[in-house]
Amino acid sequence: MKFALEDAEYEIDLTDENAAAMREELSRYVKAARKVPPSRGRRSVQPAKPAYSGYDPAAVRAWAAGRGIEVSPHGRIKAGVVEQYRAAGN
Repeated sequence: MKFALEDAEYEIDLTDENAAAMREELSRYVKAARKVPPSRGRRSVQPAKPAYSGYDPAAVRAWAAGRGIEVSPHGRIKAGVVEQYRAAGN
């Protein structure tokens, strides 16, 4: 059985007999209460996309490959490699 009190939600395993007893105990409060619509929960916020990095990843990868520098074919390029690329006048 699930129930909530103030800002906390609870769940308890009861026998049929004890569940009926709990409903009986709570019935006078339930009769006086207002039903609240289900909460939608927290809206997830998408993380902001990083600002444009100012370089073409494909160009950096090609430049690095031509110099024997290992770079992952996908994903983020290490800052040190980008710094070397820029220092080379690119």
